[in-house]
Amino acid sequence: MPAQFSWIDQALVQRHLIDRCGAHAAALYLFLVTVADAQGLSYYGSCALMQRLHLSSEQLGAARQQLIALELIAYQAPLYQVLAIAGTTVSPRTASPAPVPGPAAGNSGGPVSLARLLEQLELRRGRL
Repeated sequence: MPAQFSWIDQALVQRHLIDRCGAHAAALYLFLVTVADAQGLSYYGSCALMQRLHLSSEQLGAARQQLIALELIAYQAPLYQVLAIAGTTVSPRTASPAPVPGPAAGNSGGPVSLARLLEQLELRRGRL
């Protein structure tokens, strides 16, 4: 697989989550899954998302709220985090064997909370 290959969990269809998304929410989810880093984070801001997805501010907000309600993403401006679909597990053969580089490298490559990632971002910016 290419280094930047992303995929969408089949549980999105199997558990009928996609059936509960409007077209704008599905487009936002696809975009976020595609651009997310190893921890599911996307740093795209609202203006860029609205331009890329051809959405108004209201449409983006509604799409974001649908995905949050379905527990598919977490959002704390300006960060989005794509979440693992509840009840799914990562197979050892598909898990990344190496930890994520940078400040989170000491976490054994496992899930990292959005709060912890925001804290790391603040540290990188020299605010803490």
